[in-house]
Amino acid sequence: MKRVLLIEAMGSAEDLLDAGRDLGVRMVVATHPEIYDSYAPAVREKIPEVVFTDFSDPAKALDDLTEYARTEGVDAVVGCWEFLTPTAARLAARLGLPGNDPERADGCRNKRIMAGLFEEYGVPAPVTILAQDHGQAAARLAAGGLRYPLVVKPAEQAGSWGVSVIQGEDELADAFAAAQAWPYESPHGFPLDTTVLIQEYVDGVEYSVESVVFEGRVSPLTVVQKFTTDGVFRAETGQTVPAALGEDDTATLFETTVAAVRALGITNGVAHTELKLLPGGGAKIIEVGARLPGDRVPELIRLARGIDEARAFIQVALGIEPDLTPRAERAAAIRFFVPPRAGRFRSIDGVVRSPQVHRIAVYPEPDDEVRGPGDNDGRVGYVMLTAATPEKVNTAADAAIAKLTIEVE
Repeated sequence: MKRVLLIEAMGSAEDLLDAGRDLGVRMVVATHPEIYDSYAPAVREKIPEVVFTDFSDPAKALDDLTEYARTEGVDAVVGCWEFLTPTAARLAARLGLPGNDPERADGCRNKRIMAGLFEEYGVPAPVTILAQDHGQAAARLAAGGLRYPLVVKPAEQAGSWGVSVIQGEDELADAFAAAQAWPYESPHGFPLDTTVLIQEYVDGVEYSVESVVFEGRVSPLTVVQKFTTDGVFRAETGQTVPAALGEDDTATLFETTVAAVRALGITNGVAHTELKLLPGGGAKIIEVGARLPGDRVPELIRLARGIDEARAFIQVALGIEPDLTPRAERAAAIRFFVPPRAGRFRSIDGVVRSPQVHRIAVYPEPDDEVRGPGDNDGRVGYVMLTAATPEKVNTAADAAIAKLTIEVE
């Protein structure tokens, strides 16, 4: 039986564990003992084998996992948790297994390095200014000529944590502080780059493109329409697969995605690319991750297109070219339940059920403390739907949450 080493069972780990089971391979999860204990019981039940290491020291973890793989035998390495995708790339390279370019792997995680690679390879992306403190940011903004609104974001975070859209200089200090509020990764605890990126605000509708890459050949699977909050903080409130776009716009997004994926050295794996279509034509890349998408998008793709991206990811890591032929022509959507403020959760009411509703989920129990709507961790549940077309599933999604009320004290 083939053995696949999964670097941390977080993010879209259940999709990968299920895919590994269906492929008949043995999934070995690398994690910390205390993090393994914190996994949901449903996740632990799907893990046949665990190897413990300490990712708070990435260099030592890489050495430990190299020794383990060479001693016990590992046929593939798959990175799941976004922060550890560079470790997965370096481990695969050490073992001579399919993976991404280890020299550019940090650019798939660190947005400062990513911006530099986009500039080097001519990938259309927002103009970016880097700063280490608020004073430096103000000075470089004055010299750089960027105009408000601007996006302020940390070099190394995820889930929209620390990302602000600001309208003027009076908001810069608070945005800068928010971007540097998490100097360490959670939950493993290794230090993060505290550089702050200040970028032009790109007008237009935001999408993501999910791709599978085999031996350097990038295969975009579909375009996903993203729904986000407005205001200073931008959290994602929903996704629709596929986006309701014409052939020309889809081709533009695919072409721009391929350029970005190649610039980052993603040669064997998957890529989650966030980008915007520009009102005047063309597209600009927002960022790319060398991982499966979150927000249950792999499930949406299975429902809408009949393609299992997690299965394809494992096959690529094993050196097997996956079959990416669509086996469905439908649409699927998810809309998240976001509380109006942080506090003690009481209830969710008003979700309208219909034949299009595939599943409804609520995360917290009554009296649980919940976060506010500033980032993706503020969600308290979701409704997932399917329909014949993107337009129909979006209409059904709007109807499902039109009377939604979330009580928080």
